[in-house]
Amino acid sequence: MKFLKGLLWFLVTLVGIAVWLAAPWFVLAVLAAGFLLWLLLTRRGQQAGSVTQVGLSTLRQRIGASSVIVIGIAGVVAVLVAMLAMAEGYRATLRASGNESSAIVLRGASAAEVMSTLDHESINVIGQAPGVARDAQNRPLVSPELVVAANLPLKGGKPGEDGSVQLRGIGDAAWTVRPNVKVVAGRKFASGRREVMAGTGAQRQFAGLEPGKQIKLGAQTWTVAGIFHSGDAMDSELWADAEVVATTYRRGSTRTSVTAQLTDAKAFKGFQSALKGDPRLDVDVKTTLAYFSKQSEGMTTVIRIIGIIVGAIMAIGAVFGALNTMFATVATRAREIATLRAIGFRGIPVVVAVMLETMLLALLGGLIGGLIAWLVFNGFTASTIAGGVGQLTFSFDVSPSVLWTGIKWALAIGFVGGLFPALRAAQQPVTDALRGA
Repeated sequence: MKFLKGLLWFLVTLVGIAVWLAAPWFVLAVLAAGFLLWLLLTRRGQQAGSVTQVGLSTLRQRIGASSVIVIGIAGVVAVLVAMLAMAEGYRATLRASGNESSAIVLRGASAAEVMSTLDHESINVIGQAPGVARDAQNRPLVSPELVVAANLPLKGGKPGEDGSVQLRGIGDAAWTVRPNVKVVAGRKFASGRREVMAGTGAQRQFAGLEPGKQIKLGAQTWTVAGIFHSGDAMDSELWADAEVVATTYRRGSTRTSVTAQLTDAKAFKGFQSALKGDPRLDVDVKTTLAYFSKQSEGMTTVIRIIGIIVGAIMAIGAVFGALNTMFATVATRAREIATLRAIGFRGIPVVVAVMLETMLLALLGGLIGGLIAWLVFNGFTASTIAGGVGQLTFSFDVSPSVLWTGIKWALAIGFVGGLFPALRAAQQPVTDALRGA
């Protein structure tokens, strides 16, 4: 019976923690407000506040033991926030590459651009679809593009150590459908020549990408004409003339994708329906926002899972540290707690007071851990594989939502670490406590 009761407590605690971690901020704000009102307006709440004040006043005498909780939880939160900031930065970089007023067209069932092939006839049909914006000369604003994977030596890597970079063959329309791309050094590549431009992210990752230098791509020598910056996933790419890329990689007149600028976001449904209903085409049509968001899902999920697993393992250690500390605290304060109960303080205020003390220490640890993660990792640049094609350069993003997740974890650890010592303090016989102290 005792085992079943313990198991029930364990399951209820797990469910409670899961609900706590999943709950949105406004639900937790309501709970916090309700708890505060209980502390202020009810007799038991006022008793809990009084016991908590007594406990906090003795923290100086227990600074060493209390710091175990704070430091342990700070470490958990710092690691967890860093991992979640990596996932957030990766996702944000890819999402910034698209919007709802432009569309990308791939061959049907293609998961990414590098897996797609569109022939010349299909490209012409796509350009005449309804909803496509046109320039001053009434030309459709569509950019047929050819994406291939290439290898370049990594900057600072060992001799012969190459990384994968995405080479995008484009025409003049690419600059129009992506107005955020700006030349920051050198010049644009010349049409018909083996010249490339490198994104600022690619330049940070790979050696030899300075204007005027020569690099090897596809067994051919290319000249770096300039550097561009876009603030999104394109920063990790190389751009060159589509016809030259097609010739070098033997792709003929085919392209991997077509990016179309639409008249507005509302035009997408008509554009998509026209292409999907055309018997000459077998294509998938998405907004660029939807496409790049989809590309980020897999890696973002993996990073989040790794972060949660690592954080959970560290959290277990932090919970045991909190349990040991609070059990020791309860033991040293046994006579004090027994005296309070003897003069009329009920068990619930004692439980709440011990848990509140633990969770305040956990909150302090969470704030310290979040601050450390923000100072060290916010804006930190890293690179990883993007869609199985090339390295994507991105910056860690320690956003408010990521910090809030870290704080919720800290409070959950404090809750578990304080629950069982609190129950022990409330259940210990008063006479035994007064006699044994």
